[in-house]
Amino acid sequence: MKIHFIGIGGIGVSALAQYYLEKGMEVSGSDLVSSEITDLLKDKGAKIIIGKHQKKNISKNINMVIFSPAVQENNPELKKARKSAKVLSYPEALGELTKQYFTIAVSGAHGKSTTTSMISLVLIEAGLDPTVVVGTKLKEFNNSNFRMGNGRYLLIEADEWNASFLNYWPRIIVLTNIEREHLDYYKDLNHILKTFKEYIGHLLEEGTLVANNDDANISKIKNQKSKIENYSLKQKEAEELRKILRVPGEHNVSNALAALTVARILGISDEKTFKALSKYQGAWRRFDMSKKVIGKKEITLINDYGHHPTEVRVTLKAAREKFPDKKIWCFFQPHQYQRTFNLFDDFVSVFRKALIDQIIITDIYSVAGREKEAIKKKVSSQKLVKAVKKENIIYLKKEKIIDYLIKNVKDGEIAILMGAGDIYELNKKF
Repeated sequence: MKIHFIGIGGIGVSALAQYYLEKGMEVSGSDLVSSEITDLLKDKGAKIIIGKHQKKNISKNINMVIFSPAVQENNPELKKARKSAKVLSYPEALGELTKQYFTIAVSGAHGKSTTTSMISLVLIEAGLDPTVVVGTKLKEFNNSNFRMGNGRYLLIEADEWNASFLNYWPRIIVLTNIEREHLDYYKDLNHILKTFKEYIGHLLEEGTLVANNDDANISKIKNQKSKIENYSLKQKEAEELRKILRVPGEHNVSNALAALTVARILGISDEKTFKALSKYQGAWRRFDMSKKVIGKKEITLINDYGHHPTEVRVTLKAAREKFPDKKIWCFFQPHQYQRTFNLFDDFVSVFRKALIDQIIITDIYSVAGREKEAIKKKVSSQKLVKAVKKENIIYLKKEKIIDYLIKNVKDGEIAILMGAGDIYELNKKF
């Protein structure tokens, strides 16, 4: 069987491509630019086409085409595929797999990737050999976002953008938190809550909702027929997790408690769970620390995917807690004009209160196909800096960041590259 992926470099789509490669399918895929992920797929045997999407990429012998949710309906490959092959979006294709396994789906505005990663290590430690689709790369998976298992369990990161998770039919849903996010799709918080409630309704009668009892919005929707298992930072196991976790921050203690709750549902001993969680090294672009030499100075560089005000707040708080006596620099790239506009006041509040020595905000990363020109004219990084009104927060173009680092950051200090766009690529310049 031949399967073609449009937008194969996407973090979710690429995991599904690996699944079908492992199943012995012939896989091809196209994307606008090459990346570490497309290189990985190429090494695994996929035929990768980089550049402008063209209808000639869809040959007559292709049986199925799977496309990224970011792909527009006027995409030439998608238009041609609809005439000759079975066509599914990435959530639809993953949804089909959720019906074939005992599926555990991790959902929420924040913490999905980390919680999915933690659960995966627990299941592996317990010998359950899960198949895993996660929205980041893991060192434990040889820097891949996918693991092929031979067990009955499928563990997935279930995204709420575009209500993608309504395609999934899990036996366990982990719900980390609910917040105003993806307001380019959702109208408001009530729309988000209504959609999450519908999603929870996908649980089978014997299914279980694993819910963060510390989250006020989750409490509004969990009066479902399904069995509910709550977790909270107030439970006694939180203290033990604080001692053993390598990743900093209370948000990660909460994520680990979610993993512990899932483990207990599956009958996994606490001993195995704590052992697995103590070995968790963190995920790609999730407080991803490394030592870097810049000029003659050695600094600690932290790459972080945080792009929502809540994520920025907890990450900067975790950085200060981990390095209480060090000077910390944060280089933040806002992600998407729509998000920056809708959550502008929240960003202002977070940066005003952040206990970080210097914050540098660079230009907004524009997301193709998800921006409105009217919004782009209303918001900018310069306006955000001006609104914060603090001397230690400045605007700087991305291409000037490296020179700024060389001139200003001193030996032994901490630099954070933060955002869901391409700011992490500056890491290659060191």
